[in-house]
Amino acid sequence: MTYGLFKDTGVNNFILMAGPCVIESDVVVLKTAEKIVQICGRLKIPLIFKSSYRKANRSRLDSFSGIGDEQALKILSRVRDTFHVPLVTDIHAAGEAAMAAEYVDVLQIPAFLCRQTDILIAAAKTGKVVNVKKGQFLSPGSMSFAVDKIQQSGNDKIMLTDRGTMFGYHDLIVDYRAIPIMQEMKVPVLLDCTHSLQQPNQATGVTGGNPQMIETIARAGIAVGADGLFIETHPDPAHAKSDGANMLNLALLEPLLEKLVALRQVINKW
Repeated sequence: MTYGLFKDTGVNNFILMAGPCVIESDVVVLKTAEKIVQICGRLKIPLIFKSSYRKANRSRLDSFSGIGDEQALKILSRVRDTFHVPLVTDIHAAGEAAMAAEYVDVLQIPAFLCRQTDILIAAAKTGKVVNVKKGQFLSPGSMSFAVDKIQQSGNDKIMLTDRGTMFGYHDLIVDYRAIPIMQEMKVPVLLDCTHSLQQPNQATGVTGGNPQMIETIARAGIAVGADGLFIETHPDPAHAKSDGANMLNLALLEPLLEKLVALRQVINKW
């Protein structure tokens, strides 16, 4: 179920949501988009380009949160106009749904907000595809209630994304049972390979990460049958303004995806 977002390539491949964490500048976004589009075109991976127009959940007040909503959304729309790919971005309050829906194809509900009824209803009523990230604090079965809220608001275009479960105060762990459990809700289920490796709540107020494990998480996700992967990537993660500690270096994306496509071909035979 891809809800008309892609042309049929004739290849049963996984979906990829990928892009930099947040819109920093048109240069970074367009450079990243160009590379991802080229890779996904060659490998026949259906791509949804991802970037947040604003980050509303930063730990510290002085952390970078965005360049301005309208300016950032216009940069996102340039990606669609230039490369002809669907877009996904986060919304953080019910009042943002209609605004963001003018620019993107998929509205994403952040994990911390996945139980907020008003934001789920507002997203549903735009008619856009709604991707809900599973809260770190929820069981996969509990996501049925988020699905129900969206469906009962008149929208059946739903995706779910697992992004790890809290493991103590400063770490996350991926429970791969969540993927088939949420697939029983008859919606596509993706695995967020980068946020699953965050190390949140650091004493410095800057979230840490473990990006060297991205390939491990991604390979396991494909092996258990995830419908897609979510990977934040940046040309220079060390100098990224948000989530640099767990983003994949853009230079590493192509060899990773080549391995994952090969693995998917094996899984498709089962």
